[in-house]
Amino acid sequence: MAKTVLIIDDDPTQRRLLQAAVEKAGFAVRTAPDGEAGLAIGRDAREGVDVVLLDLVMPGLSGQETLEMLMQHRADLPVIVLTATGGIDTVVKAMRAGAQDFFVKPASPERVITSIRNALKVSSLSTEVKRLKKTADNTLSFEDMIASAPPMRQVVRLGERAAASNIPILILGESGVGKEVLARCIQGASERSGKPFVAVNCGAIPENLVESILFGHEKGSFTGAVAKSLGKFVEADGGTLFLDEVGELPLDIQVKLLRALQEGEVDAVGSRRPTKVDVRIISATNKDLVNLVSVGAFREDLYYRLNVFPIEMPPLRERGEDVPALVEHFISRFNASEGRSISSAAPETLAMLAASNWPGNVRQLENAVFRAVILCEGDVLLPEDFPQITGVMPSLPETALSPSPSVTHAGTPSGPVALMDPHGDLRPMEEIERDLIAFAIEHYAGHMSEVSRKLGIGRSTLYRKVREYGLDVGDAREAG
Repeated sequence: MAKTVLIIDDDPTQRRLLQAAVEKAGFAVRTAPDGEAGLAIGRDAREGVDVVLLDLVMPGLSGQETLEMLMQHRADLPVIVLTATGGIDTVVKAMRAGAQDFFVKPASPERVITSIRNALKVSSLSTEVKRLKKTADNTLSFEDMIASAPPMRQVVRLGERAAASNIPILILGESGVGKEVLARCIQGASERSGKPFVAVNCGAIPENLVESILFGHEKGSFTGAVAKSLGKFVEADGGTLFLDEVGELPLDIQVKLLRALQEGEVDAVGSRRPTKVDVRIISATNKDLVNLVSVGAFREDLYYRLNVFPIEMPPLRERGEDVPALVEHFISRFNASEGRSISSAAPETLAMLAASNWPGNVRQLENAVFRAVILCEGDVLLPEDFPQITGVMPSLPETALSPSPSVTHAGTPSGPVALMDPHGDLRPMEEIERDLIAFAIEHYAGHMSEVSRKLGIGRSTLYRKVREYGLDVGDAREAG
């Protein structure tokens, strides 16, 4: 999804010139002939404007007035001011009002595009800093959640209702769908916003340490207890305790958890008296707790205590409408963390990603985009930057892939050897080996000695595999 640039200029010739330069660089463009029209578009975040090019000298609402009003509605919107007749005082005033950059008309297309890309990079860094700060301050809200797909709207509605009280919440959903993000947004929208948010992955704690980590222990209460530990319940006092993968808890710990929920107090290991705690419990699981209850692996009374307000998180394959926004979010994050300058993903890339199954859900998409951002050699993510999705290895130099045009052999792949099948699974070793041998035979024009040397196998082994795989070697030559 290409970034959108809004051009506000009363000169139609300048608008056309700027539009041509910006579109040639791969950005989407919207135009406005005056400050009033530009303000109507730019101040509404739903219009999707990412950068504004603003002429300072316009009749009616001036550029300076337009800038000041834009900043009142969208202080984070990058604005680049254009001037032809204004002096340095005018530019300084605009920069103080919130403009990120300026240039004097007429400016070269390269100068314009460089300014836009710099503004987007600064915006990405600023957005990432704000996200990290809100996460650290435990103030994430539902506005920070990418949830525009229809299945997610119900999730947000339920989350907002749950945030208005201290009711225990059970978040259900496959691994990687974003259950912790939802829990953080519920906390941020509640009266406990800004208070401690303590997340515990119950499935990642050694069984002999679960009680100590959750409820704490006194110094010397067991071997290795060299200091007192408060435990996660006490750490979360006044805030929220998020118990992820709660279905993994051992049965004996489930008894203590039930008591902590009922009495509002915890018993540290080795302690003589319980400790009162004020904790809001949000639990999550990717397992069928009803089935665990039926087989005796989960306490029925604890299940009813946790499952007061269930929220079902849909898998990513059911919320394809959110994929473009998620991809854009991850691109901005990794641009900031890795010092990259990827502007967007190509339309065909977004279509491919939206149509993928994503068994690992949002976590898998995040890792795929991370890898693509590192692999990408341009400023737009292309399908070939996602080899784990397309099943095709990253492209190599053309000379390494182009076989002799005069030689054709049956079964030769038309490009790099595919490692994945269309479903995203690894292909069998025999199929990959067959394609690799066929590719090598075509690439080295049937010189079997050269094929043997490059593949690192003996000629007799090579010919045996050629017969086994039924490959057509044509007029194979022994001498290289």
